[in-house]
Amino acid sequence: MTRSVWKGPYTRVNTSDQVIWSRSSMITPEWVGQKVSIHNGKIFISLQVTQDMVGHRWGEFASTRRRAQHRRVTR
Repeated sequence: MTRSVWKGPYTRVNTSDQVIWSRSSMITPEWVGQKVSIHNGKIFISLQVTQDMVGHRWGEFASTRRRAQHRRVTR
């Protein structure tokens, strides 16, 4: 279910130090061109915000999962 239009986008960001803790907040146009750090649960991931990211959520750009590392079987 989407958020009501009359409420506006959900943005909960501390703008003073460019650190993003709320991964569910929406990226708004005033963030374009700025460098921010998004917390993924363990570390902070640096990100340069572009025009294409507006309207998306912060969490989409900071993965919380590791990639599977498959070992090679030697015979």
